[in-house]
Amino acid sequence: QVQLVESGGGLVQAGGSLRLSCAASGSIIQFNALAWYRQAPGNERELVAAISSADRTTYGDSVKGRFTISGDNAKNTWYLQMNILKPEDSAVYYCNIDVGNWPRRTYWGQGTQVTVSS
Repeated sequence: QVQLVESGGGLVQAGGSLRLSCAASGSIIQFNALAWYRQAPGNERELVAAISSADRTTYGDSVKGRFTISGDNAKNTWYLQMNILKPEDSAVYYCNIDVGNWPRRTYWGQGTQVTVSS
């Protein structure tokens, strides 16, 4: 079992920055990937960014060039640096971890609210 706790959300003005953290605890025998998703009211949950065990990264089109995902595997903590925030970035941000080999499992955090005012 793996527990994820997100932090760092809050209220920020458009153009500002926030850094989200996702701290994992529990049994992480094999780390495969960590992803950040977000969900705004009335919208589906969408992928924001992901990082693999090989440090390969991928980003959603709407955040490319503004957001950066990184991680400290030794601390089991991952980050999402969000710059040049826009009101449309407002959402609940969730982290999701992919661990294990057989079986392979994923776990979700409880989410952290990000609100960007115009």
